[in-house]
Amino acid sequence: MVKLIGALSRLNPVKVLLIGDFMLDTYTMGKIRRISPEAPVSVLNVQKEESRPGGAGNVALNLVSLGAEICAVGRIGPDEAGQKLKAALEKEEILTHHLLVQQGFKTPVKNRLIADAQQVLRVDFETFAPLDQELEREIIKRIPTLLAQVQIVAISDYGKGFLSTALLAKVIEEARKKEIPVIVDPKGEDFAKYTGATIIKPNLSEAYAAARLAPDTSLERVATTILHQCNVDMLLITRSEAGMTLFHKSGERVDFPVRSKEVKDVTGAGDTVLALICLALANGLDIKEAAHFANIAAGLAIERLGCARINLAEMAERLFEFNSDNKIFDEEHLFALEQVLQGKDYLVFGIESKEGMTTALFRSIRELSQRHPQAKLIVYMREDAPDEEFISLLSSLTEVDFIVVNCESLKTLCARIHPHQVYLIDAGRLLALPHADALLTT
Repeated sequence: MVKLIGALSRLNPVKVLLIGDFMLDTYTMGKIRRISPEAPVSVLNVQKEESRPGGAGNVALNLVSLGAEICAVGRIGPDEAGQKLKAALEKEEILTHHLLVQQGFKTPVKNRLIADAQQVLRVDFETFAPLDQELEREIIKRIPTLLAQVQIVAISDYGKGFLSTALLAKVIEEARKKEIPVIVDPKGEDFAKYTGATIIKPNLSEAYAAARLAPDTSLERVATTILHQCNVDMLLITRSEAGMTLFHKSGERVDFPVRSKEVKDVTGAGDTVLALICLALANGLDIKEAAHFANIAAGLAIERLGCARINLAEMAERLFEFNSDNKIFDEEHLFALEQVLQGKDYLVFGIESKEGMTTALFRSIRELSQRHPQAKLIVYMREDAPDEEFISLLSSLTEVDFIVVNCESLKTLCARIHPHQVYLIDAGRLLALPHADALLTT
């Protein structure tokens, strides 16, 4: 059996309990053509406005793009911004039954003014407000039931007051009882409130502030201090364009240099990292694989303006640049392939490895690439145990986009992914089968 070296193929849908500070991000976009006669400031001629979930809501959007199901736990105010936020989350099929209204609280709004694809100003409408005690008791009462339905817990703390010490303690305590990982994106200088979490993921400045150490202190000392304070398993420090560094409580350090083509905007990159870490760990990947994925996703996020949503298709394309083994999928993990193929043209080419990389096979692959230059080529291995060396050679070909192994039948594969065209080799010649829909009836 071919070993699935590419961890991407192991990313299946998961259920995430997302707890944190939800807010509304608004974007006011236009052009600057003149200076105001009233004051020496630019005049933004507004051309478009849009709103989307921010804060923990941006984590939710990234998780949805990666195929996860989310149960959101947080609060909104009894205001228009809160209703817009809730409606936007529900539009993404995010469960909002536990997004509760707190009287007297204003839903945080961050309005980014953007001129010619560059942010020129941000206007925040927000105040710190502690969690209402009655709401706190109600949410704490719900936690055990909510944890029974999920595989991982994400805590997105933006310091707005929702994540009280009592609430955090209950979530972490109950999750540990059920052996459910808890991943925290922290805020503030007191990380002790996250004691017992699986992973804390601060950025560089947050880590130094929490450790209460000078900027010239070594990163190792900062990490040791935080790990000792919080009794967590791991500390993952995001370092913007410098990548990420993972520290285990055992003292091990692993660096992940960023892989980005261009740094445009680091806004929301931490949310992307949190989403990828949760998805990967919930699927049983180890923390190094999870951090590697998260680093790739963060690299994609900072290439865009504003809070970006990264999906598996974009992840796949970037991963293929680094490792061709990520092309290999089996029937159990076709979900990831389905996500990668969304919105694309693709065809299936069924072959067997026992004949080896013959001239006829290579010529057929080149011919398909030339016939369908815009389509993705999926090679389906028709035998149960294809040769691993053959698979490795096949995956190195730039014309081959994906390889499917250990799938019950060609019919089963077509029923899952609905290719636009199916081909086989017959007596050394390329043979086009009927349209995929017709194939399913044979």
